[in-house]
Amino acid sequence: MIDRARMRLRLLSATILSGVVMSPAYAQQQSAAETPSATAIAAETEEPQGSNDIVVTATRRAVSLQTAPINISAIGGAALESNRLDDVGDLGLYTPGLTVPDTGPRTANSIVMRGITSGGPGGSNRSTAVGVYLGEIPLYVDFKFLDINRVETLLGPQGTLYGLGTLAGAIRYIPNRPNFSKIEATGHARIYDVAHSDGVGAVTDATINLPIIRDKVALRVTGGYYRDPGFMDSPYLVKTLGVSLPQPDFNDPAAVAANLRRGKDLNDENTYSIRAQLGFDFGWLRSTFSYIRQDTKTHGTQTNGGFGAKYTLNANGVAFPDGQCVYANCQGVLGTGRYENGGRVEQPSRRTLDMFAAEVEVDIGSVAQLVSATAYSKQHLSSQSDIADLLLDLDYDYELFPAFAGTTTSDSDPKQFNQELRLVSTHGGPINWILGGFYNHYKSYTFSAERIPGFPEFGAANSTGRGSLYGTLYRGLVRPDGLEYISFTDTYTKEYAAFGEATWHITPKLQVTGGLRYYTYKSYISGATDTPLLSGGRRRTPYPLIQFDPSRVRTGSTTDDGFVYKANVSYQFSPTVFGYATYSTGYRIGGVNRVAPCIVPLPPGQNVCALPNELAYGPDKTTNYEVGLRFSLLNRMLQGTINIYNIDWSNLQLGSQTANGAVGITANAGGARSRGVEGTLSFTRGKFNLSGNYTYLDAKLTQDAPGLIGGLSNNFNVPGAGDAFSGDRLPGSSRHAGSLTATYSVPMASGADLGFVWSTAARSDTYSTTGLRGYGEAIPGYSTSRASITYKKDNWEASIFSNNIFDKYAVTSVANDYTMARQNDGVQIRSYGFGVIQPRTVGAEVRVHL
Repeated sequence: MIDRARMRLRLLSATILSGVVMSPAYAQQQSAAETPSATAIAAETEEPQGSNDIVVTATRRAVSLQTAPINISAIGGAALESNRLDDVGDLGLYTPGLTVPDTGPRTANSIVMRGITSGGPGGSNRSTAVGVYLGEIPLYVDFKFLDINRVETLLGPQGTLYGLGTLAGAIRYIPNRPNFSKIEATGHARIYDVAHSDGVGAVTDATINLPIIRDKVALRVTGGYYRDPGFMDSPYLVKTLGVSLPQPDFNDPAAVAANLRRGKDLNDENTYSIRAQLGFDFGWLRSTFSYIRQDTKTHGTQTNGGFGAKYTLNANGVAFPDGQCVYANCQGVLGTGRYENGGRVEQPSRRTLDMFAAEVEVDIGSVAQLVSATAYSKQHLSSQSDIADLLLDLDYDYELFPAFAGTTTSDSDPKQFNQELRLVSTHGGPINWILGGFYNHYKSYTFSAERIPGFPEFGAANSTGRGSLYGTLYRGLVRPDGLEYISFTDTYTKEYAAFGEATWHITPKLQVTGGLRYYTYKSYISGATDTPLLSGGRRRTPYPLIQFDPSRVRTGSTTDDGFVYKANVSYQFSPTVFGYATYSTGYRIGGVNRVAPCIVPLPPGQNVCALPNELAYGPDKTTNYEVGLRFSLLNRMLQGTINIYNIDWSNLQLGSQTANGAVGITANAGGARSRGVEGTLSFTRGKFNLSGNYTYLDAKLTQDAPGLIGGLSNNFNVPGAGDAFSGDRLPGSSRHAGSLTATYSVPMASGADLGFVWSTAARSDTYSTTGLRGYGEAIPGYSTSRASITYKKDNWEASIFSNNIFDKYAVTSVANDYTMARQNDGVQIRSYGFGVIQPRTVGAEVRVHL
């Protein structure tokens, strides 16, 4: 048992070392200020410095890094902790080929790998292009990096190795497992200040490991609390919905004070996370049973009011781009600043996750190992949004109500069950193999309601007035509660797959691998919409009930199946130079958009629904060609990687919007291709390390995509405005991105160690829409820097740090488009804006290991 534990420890430490050789800047940080130096890790793993016998596990078996024929980077747990990389959103700037836009805590992070995503504005596809795993368990939510051993990023399709489809690649969060031999405890606290915020941020977390039966049973529990103060203000919130004026005379301070209030730091985050693992080790049978809970709350979006937009308003209050304004000296909607938006109401949200998982390993003699991973997860998602701008754009004359302001509330309860089985050969010989099966069942019920308080009373008092809503429609008001619109969707997806790989070691230097996967799935949706505020016949929802007449319910479904393939050859040119070439295909299942189907033909009045061609989307597929080279020279002082790839992407899934109601959906376009180069380089000399990475990416359509960008502003939806064409650049990724990190460690006379770290990451511009069609914008590139000083002695350490040192203002995304920065009957539409990165943070933290 002791030998087994030592072997696992060496495997674990050597895998972390793969981050030094293969990964971006932070993975290569191995100084005392970050994680142990290359020399220190070599000593811990009992490998001499310069040895190439480094072990990784991303190929589903322990192999030398020098003979792992895939593009992999890894960041060790110590580097995650010391660099304050709290979740996947922090990885994007420092991992080649990976983009994770900072959209704030209200929305889950969208992962873009090599330009492939469900991307564009408003895309509603829950299944991204990247398969994310927690250990052996597929993960479909953002997850805090608590007590994580390492994070591995695999670029390129991995569908013949993993249960998830992995259209573009996979990310694995490998947690620290229960220790069966000793008690362990760690504690951590961080406090920090955020520029342009009135609050103070704090993070606290702790881990305890308890052997219950020595060498047989152990319990490991980790918990953490994250309190980010936020920095985005809303200076124009109405005091009382339906009573206060959203747009009073701004030249009259008394009128402003009577109707409006200022919301401070509304993009705050309150997250608590807990993970409990009960582990068993009986030699031939090993298992871990886990319970995970994570709860995230926020009060608003991380989107401003369009500060820095290149447009001006004409005499009619309509925005047009003029190119005269630059991001340094513009004003947003209603004169808002960089960290302000024009919202009328707070837009809180809450995401909770409960997950139960069982991971079991069984040794089947000396022939194979059976691995079973079972998980059930339940989420609850709730949010409130400002609905006024959508109704203003639809121009139903609600703006004639002076106190017009409303909200949309949405509740969803996704549930997911996964089962993955895998057989991995252990019999040795020149051929090894992996066989697996995968089952996924996802279901979700979502209910949304829009309310306009005060409007029924105003309508009753003006029932003899003029206008489309004055008069006839006002006399038809039937709900005094202001319930203006309701919808529900009930969806499920079932997916099955069988996959496997075989590798033939032709010689000690040459090996070839082949892989195959078969998949099939079916998705189904049932949904309905209603507009109960106005009379419209006996099928309307009668007050005070909130229900749907069966005649309004519509259904739809989609199904498909297919194969993906992999072929690989690799060769060890020398003990320090290794190369490989890979052909692989990937897929992402299709599905149904979570928008209620339309009643066709459309009834008169307001419709927020999906037309038949918007209801479902098909699978998309990739074909990846890649050549890679790894080297470790000068007795490991100089280490690096370079990868060149071409990906052909067919029937791609991109973000679009419904023609009725501008609801975000996923749509298919004909084809695209992504080409690029990714490289890392690390130089270590004594206590000094300089590490960097660079990515060049060229991703664009190869076929025309008519109508791809739908749901444009009601006043600007001109024919052809939403069409995209061959050669148009894909949204979401920069052509150039990279980072550079320097670390230096100074031994102290007391036996302590003082470490210094400086890191700068930069990226070029990105597009908000495909080819900037549909009034898209080029989001400027930016660079940001961070630094830290760490004093470490024995089992504790203390740091001071700063992220975004120069308080850089940078845009990451665009909400709606500049045509929404206009007025309707003198009422300002406010939904256009930019997602921005967090301003400068300065803080200190302490970590103790017992």
